[in-house]
Amino acid sequence: MNSKFSVWLIAARLRTLPLSVAGIISGNAIASRDERFSLTIFLLAILTAIAFQIISNFANDYGDGIKGTDNAERLGPERTFQQGLLSAKALKKGIVIAALISILLAISLIYVALGGEQFLISLFFIVLAVAAVWAAIKYTVGRNAYGYLGLGDLFVFLFFGWVSVMGAYYLQTQSLDLTALFLGTAIGLLSVGVLNLNNMRDIANDKKSNKNTLVVYLGSQKAKKYHYILMFLGALFLFFGMGTIWVKENPLSLLIMLPIFFHLYQVMKIQQPKAYDPLLKQLALSTFFVSLALFVIYYRFQ
Repeated sequence: MNSKFSVWLIAARLRTLPLSVAGIISGNAIASRDERFSLTIFLLAILTAIAFQIISNFANDYGDGIKGTDNAERLGPERTFQQGLLSAKALKKGIVIAALISILLAISLIYVALGGEQFLISLFFIVLAVAAVWAAIKYTVGRNAYGYLGLGDLFVFLFFGWVSVMGAYYLQTQSLDLTALFLGTAIGLLSVGVLNLNNMRDIANDKKSNKNTLVVYLGSQKAKKYHYILMFLGALFLFFGMGTIWVKENPLSLLIMLPIFFHLYQVMKIQQPKAYDPLLKQLALSTFFVSLALFVIYYRFQ
């Protein structure tokens, strides 16, 4: 493999990509019941979400790198800027290219889904796409990066949860319902859980670097309790999203929640921040597999 290409793959952080599409899969899972369901729209939505995540990863590498937050004291994996594999100039160029690709994908998705007749709704989705690019970059880049002000959890919830699930559902069906809201809330809460684990792992270094995440504001013990709340509420809204009557008739569907509660059990045992690191990947993949299970449930059985 070309060494430069492999470095950009490292910067893209492939392990983060499954979580980025969990909301898209969940929204399309509900929409798969509709006779108008389009595989093309589904695939374009997946590609657009991946592009947004890659922007975020490049920007995070750049923003935390130039601020000095990514340093030898950080407990997570070393980033490309931190290792000297990519310069600030190269990462900025990568952000711009990824942003352009993501906007082109988003416009293609909106046009295929809505056509040229629903101008105002199409314009609204274009604004959402631009906002997603802004949010991906502004998390760590700039003087007032919101990730340094304790607002990362809110933006992850909105974009990984409500925007991703309800947006994907609307683009397929041109409608919204409570199921999309419930599942959007569930996926959003689980995604915030991934960020919370990241911030609990890095609390000491973030505090020294003036990266005031919600975990820094709460402290380790309260952040852990906050994590329990995120997981319990995520499971609860997942239950509502599947439908209480359907779950009563198909109780085995509750097995979808086992990874969440197993994760909680593991979190309860942790004493040292470094031990949160493997649970990041575990929760991200668990959320991804929950979305796949939802697709099977809605596509095949409901």
